[in-house]
Amino acid sequence: MNRHLLTAGDLSAADALGILDTAEAMAAVGERSIKKLPTLRGRTVVNLFFEDSTRTRTSFEVAAKRLSADVINFSAKGSSVSKGESLKDTALTLEAMGADAVVIRHGASGAPARLAGWVRGSVVNAGDGTHEHPTQALLDAYTIRQRLGSVAGLKVGLVGDILHSRVARSNVSLLTTLGARVTLVAPPTLLPFGVGGWPVDVSYDLDATLPDLDVVMMLRVQRERMNDAFFPTLREYSRRFGLDSARAARLPEHAIVMHPGPMVRGMEIESAVADSARSTVVDQVANGVSVRMAVLYLLLAGAPAGPDDDGAVLATVGAARDEGVA
Repeated sequence: MNRHLLTAGDLSAADALGILDTAEAMAAVGERSIKKLPTLRGRTVVNLFFEDSTRTRTSFEVAAKRLSADVINFSAKGSSVSKGESLKDTALTLEAMGADAVVIRHGASGAPARLAGWVRGSVVNAGDGTHEHPTQALLDAYTIRQRLGSVAGLKVGLVGDILHSRVARSNVSLLTTLGARVTLVAPPTLLPFGVGGWPVDVSYDLDATLPDLDVVMMLRVQRERMNDAFFPTLREYSRRFGLDSARAARLPEHAIVMHPGPMVRGMEIESAVADSARSTVVDQVANGVSVRMAVLYLLLAGAPAGPDDDGAVLATVGAARDEGVA
């Protein structure tokens, strides 16, 4: 891996598979009675969040603590940022405190890349504007592999607000790198300019697309990022692009339903579908911890190790057991 994780495009197929294999080993740690490894003891991880977050911030915090890192949660609200401090000055403050890794979420696309130029530690992009969210794509790929065995060769549909979705951009990049065929399904107004140059298929008809999919990932309509009317009404959007039980029945029997959250039940996805056996929504949240443990471990401590490997992760687990800390 590189020193930072800023975009899904930073990852080769080998890099991504190394993270997923390491995440499997980390998941095994999560099943133990004491969910701790001493791997990052003495390291400091800063969660630097300029936008609200529940799943991502908490997931990174749990991941770092399970690796025994010291964690500092920094929120823009109530900090010097609210007094006008620049991102660069915040970065210099973190640098002076000796942060080994900074996990950043920011409303401006490109902010993590700027931060990476100002600090010596590793920078992990936890979502920047409408640009990217690489660890979300990694946990989605991990969940797909967990449920269906592999990502390569699968047909994956991303449905909804592609235009404003950093999750969609990262998933397109990572899933195609791993050999999946991706189809974007959305109204024309919610597709990005230049999407014709992306390595994807495009459809405006969800009903026609569903029977061919192995995975359907529903995306939230990000009304907070919309200044114009991108569709007539929410009801009309739901009628054409919402996933209800009747539509879910059109999927192949083995197909799974995903959502990165937060979900708007009743509009983009029906509750019966979100809570069905096909749904991976809860799995995605749980897998986020394992994947983010793997990312922090690989950036700060070592090399990939699979679940059957006697390499770094499992050696650390064994050492921890011998020391009575795992």
